[in-house]
Amino acid sequence: MRPIKFYRLESGASPVEDFIDKLSDKAAQKVLAVFKIIENQDLVSSKFFKKLSGTDIWECRIMWESNIFRFLAFFEKNNVVILTHGFQKKTQKTPSSEIDRAVKYMNDYKRRNENE
Repeated sequence: MRPIKFYRLESGASPVEDFIDKLSDKAAQKVLAVFKIIENQDLVSSKFFKKLSGTDIWECRIMWESNIFRFLAFFEKNNVVILTHGFQKKTQKTPSSEIDRAVKYMNDYKRRNENE
């Protein structure tokens, strides 16, 4: 089991929830189904979840119809996946601005949770 948690800003808002809320019901169902696969399968196909080389960031990839949705994440202690945010990918390479955003959220999360 690999629990998934959503990163929250200090305001309590979740960039992951905000992104999912903008998707169609069917697309959101597909996203949540892939999250369940990541949580419940010991070995997850790199088709769905893989580490971005040269970073501490992981990418969850979801295809729905002609769309490709990406959610960036990092691991917390005890194998917990923290999803930072989602975006619709339009290029082959993950934009560095999205990776930078995930690193910023990861650092903020670790700073706010260092005593837990």
